[in-house]
Formats: sequence, structure tokens, C-alpha cells
Amino acid sequence: MRQHSCGRGPLPLARGRWGAGLLALVLILLAGIFLALGAWQVQRREWKLGLIERVEQRVHAAPVAAPGPAEWPALSRDGAEYLAVRATGTFLNDRETLVQAVSDLGAGYWVLTPLRTDAGFTILVNRGFVPHDRRARAERAAGEIAGPATVTGLLRIPETGGGFLRNNDPAADRWYSRDVAAISAARQLGDVAPYFIDADATPNAGGLPVGGLTVIRFANNHLGYALTWLALAIMSVAGAVLVWRRRV
Repeated sequence: MRQHSCGRGPLPLARGRWGAGLLALVLILLAGIFLALGAWQVQRREWKLGLIERVEQRVHAAPVAAPGPAEWPALSRDGAEYLAVRATGTFLNDRETLVQAVSDLGAGYWVLTPLRTDAGFTILVNRGFVPHDRRARAERAAGEIAGPATVTGLLRIPETGGGFLRNNDPAADRWYSRDVAAISAARQLGDVAPYFIDADATPNAGGLPVGGLTVIRFANNHLGYALTWLALAIMSVAGAVLVWRRRV
């Protein structure tokens, strides 16, 4: 019986060593993955800081002419959003669209009015905010511009689809996002720029709409994420060392 017992003794020992070695290897592999994710977050942070710097420069630069059709294919969110622009033309006030909004002034609507530019194309202009009780055009007729107008503001990339848990409903004329393509189709506007302009804070007659409410905010939590991944990598390496030292 003693010889039989001694013959089986090394088998659990070998299995324990193999299991510990495998666990240590898995922990080292996890550490490598965590380090890669941390490095990726560092790269994302550098990209985000560069984007914030570029946007700050665009916002405070002198306005340039709103991009025309020849420039539309090259427009991108990273390359053009929040560019200060200026456009001259005539507002099509009878084709405005109200988009539900929550602003620093409370709940209400953005007033998106097509501007037929002197260059022959149309731009949707977010002229600003109106509260619920002033949504009707008759309640803010003084703020409508009947003749030639010049608009200065920030170029914005469209918000497609709708808002949180709510889809745009063109048939019912209910809008939850500033979806340029959908609004243009619903209003039959024809050749429309693939962006809209957030009008600046220049006061409108009668006080409405209220422009200049663009919120420029970029979440930049990448450093925190990178440190988290680094901490997980260190913990994984420490765990691997501990398992290897205590192997059977």
C-alpha cells in the first residue's frame, strides 16, 4: 500500500504546478491587454486635447464665408464643427421648423429657419431658443427678418434620427434633433448645405429667438481611464508573481 501511495503522489503535485503556471500566464496576458488599453486611452487623450485646442481656435477666429457646395464633400465633424461662419441671404420664415430643446433658459424649442443665400444654396439656421408659450410665429412676429439678412454663428454637424428614446416624426411635424436632411426633405428645400448654423447672440427684435446658446463641451476622462487600466495591469502582474511563488 505504501508503494502504491508513493506512486500516485507526484501526480497532484505536477497538476498543481501546471495549474499555477497557467494562471500566472493568463494574468500576464491580461496585464498586456490592460497596458495596451491604457496606451490607447493616452492616445485618445492627446487626440481630444488637440480637438479642444482646434475648436477653441475656430470659435474665436474671425468668421469666414459659410462653405458652399464645392466644399461640402470635405466637411467632417473633427475638421469643421464649431467653425465661425457668416452667410448672407433671405430667410424663408414660412418654412421654419421647431425642434424640442432644453437650454440654459429652460425647456422650449430651437427655431430652425432656412436661409436662401445669395450664392444660391440654402442653409438651415438655428436662430435660437423660444419658450413653449412663444412657439407660435404670431407670438414672436417682431423677431422675423423679412428682407436681406446676414447671419453669423457656428457651423454645426447635423444630429440625425432623433433625441433620447424619441424619433423624429416628420409626418406629425415633431422634431427632437436638428436633422438637416430630414427637415430639408419635409420642407422641400432642395439644395441644402449638409450642416446648420447656430446663430450668435446678436439680439433679435422683440427678444426672440435667443441666439448664442451653443454649448461647447467635450468629455475628457481619458487620463482617468488610462490610470485605471495601468492599475489593473500592475495588479495582474502582482497576482502572477504571487501565484508563481506559491505554486505547489
